Amino acid sequence: MDELVNLVAQKAGLSPDQARTAVQTVLDFLKQKLPAPVAAQLDGVLSGKGPDLGAVGKLFG
Repeated sequence: MDELVNLVAQKAGLSPDQARTAVQTVLDFLKQKLPAPVAAQLDGVLSGKGPDLGAVGKLFG
């Protein structure tokens, strides 16, 4: 997640704390709106682990 926070800070001209708040707000929003199995993959992706594409693919058919 630090990589994304740094990118947002740089691109938007925000402090690292402001960027972290913005990123966390967007992630929380996405987790509420996406199907639970997809939302659960977000933390894994941001921690550097790839998503389980097989599981995600099953959701979309």
